[in-house]
Amino acid sequence: MKNRFTITIHDDDGVKQFNAHSIVKKFLLYFLLAIGSTFIIGTGIIIYLNDSLNVISVKKASLENAYELQSDKNLELLSQTKEASRVLVTKQKELLEINDKLNDIEQSIGLRPNEGYPLLERIEIANMSTKEREKILKYIPSGSPVPYHGITSKFGYRIHPTLNRKEFHRGTDMRAKMNTEIRATADAVVEWAGLHKRSGYGRLIILSHNYGFRTYYGHLSKVVVKSGTFVHKGDLIGYTGNSGMSNGPHLHYEVRFLQRALNPFWFVKWNITNYNDIFKKEKNIPWQSLVAAITNKTKIQQQAKLEKLVTTPPLSSQKVLQ
Repeated sequence: MKNRFTITIHDDDGVKQFNAHSIVKKFLLYFLLAIGSTFIIGTGIIIYLNDSLNVISVKKASLENAYELQSDKNLELLSQTKEASRVLVTKQKELLEINDKLNDIEQSIGLRPNEGYPLLERIEIANMSTKEREKILKYIPSGSPVPYHGITSKFGYRIHPTLNRKEFHRGTDMRAKMNTEIRATADAVVEWAGLHKRSGYGRLIILSHNYGFRTYYGHLSKVVVKSGTFVHKGDLIGYTGNSGMSNGPHLHYEVRFLQRALNPFWFVKWNITNYNDIFKKEKNIPWQSLVAAITNKTKIQQQAKLEKLVTTPPLSSQKVLQ
């Protein structure tokens, strides 16, 4: 009986007893233990998987958010790239238009378009400020040496009024009464001042200007400057007269560039208001390089002044240093 056990069941019909072998008892025990273990393990696995699924869900949501943010950034970057490309194309078109317009401006004012010059330098030359233009008008003969009342004899071939033969007239005879004041048309050094018998100009003044220019003032009644002295634009240099081979009071006025006679009329009429006209009228001067040289000189002078102001201590500091 040791290997058996009794199972008693109480119900409405009474008490029933069943005898079972101990092996069955062990089997049932192990079975229940297996089911319990399986339940516990399964529950643990379910909990673990559920936690893992939650973690994966959180990571998935985070990745989805990051993906959406990156997608938005990519779309924004793509939009910015397209906008930058559009702006670049627009700027390139504008640059080409500026270059074409600059060519037109250079041609209209008589400057030869030079692709070798940087675009900014070409624009700077073509659109110089009023001060820079005034500098050029100061260095290069411009304006009338006497109050303008017309011309009695033009530049070019003519019949000489006293010799009565055809000759090339290198200047312009300007109408002026006797002893009319004559003013220098640009800053210069007086190269000649006095009687010039061989030329027939009588009393003559020759001014040597910068950049290869000279001006001649002939048939004067009186000279008030001396050779070797410096004169500024607008300074009084003499008075009109009738000296030399002349048939009446007037001023014989010449403008030369590297000894080549130019038509003085364009220089007489040249001023700040019609600044660009000279480039179209006078083709025998390399205006592009000449204007660039004057502009660069002006910049160097301005830079030197600025550096001097920066490096020179105030007056109070100088006294302390002394």
